[in-house]
Amino acid sequence: MTAPESLRAPARSGRLWHGQAPVVAVVALGGALGAAARYALSLHWPAPPGGFPWATFWTNVVGCAVIGVFMVVITDVRAAHRLVRPFFGTGVLGGFTTFSTYAVDIQKLVDHGRPAMGLAYLAATLLAALTAVWLASTATRRVLKRRQP
Repeated sequence: MTAPESLRAPARSGRLWHGQAPVVAVVALGGALGAAARYALSLHWPAPPGGFPWATFWTNVVGCAVIGVFMVVITDVRAAHRLVRPFFGTGVLGGFTTFSTYAVDIQKLVDHGRPAMGLAYLAATLLAALTAVWLASTATRRVLKRRQP
C-alpha cells in the first residue's frame, strides 16, 4: 500500500532547491544585516552586570513596531516582490529582534540575584513588543485610510 500523494516526500529534483535558493539567500542576507545592526546596538549600549538590558528591550520593541508597519504596507497597500517579505520581514527584522538574547538576559538577571527584575523584564518586553506591533499596524492603517481619496 502506498501513501496518498499529499503525504509523500517531495521528489529530490533540482527544481525544489532552485525555486527556494533565492528565498534562502535573501533571508540569510537580511538576517546577517539585522543581526549585525542588533550587535552594533548592544556594543554601543551594553547592559551592566545585573542591570536592565535596555538595548535588547528597545531592539525588540522597535523591531516589532517596524514589523507592524511593514506587514500593513505589504499586505494592504500593494503587493511586494516575492522576495521582499523574506528579506526584510524574516531576514532583517528576524535578525534584528531577538528571543534568544532576551532569554539569556533574563537568566543573567536571575544569576546576578535579580529575579524580580528578570520577571519584570520578561513581562515588560512581552507587553511592550505586542503593544508596539498593534499600535504600529493600527496607526499605519489609519494613516493610509486618511490618504485615500
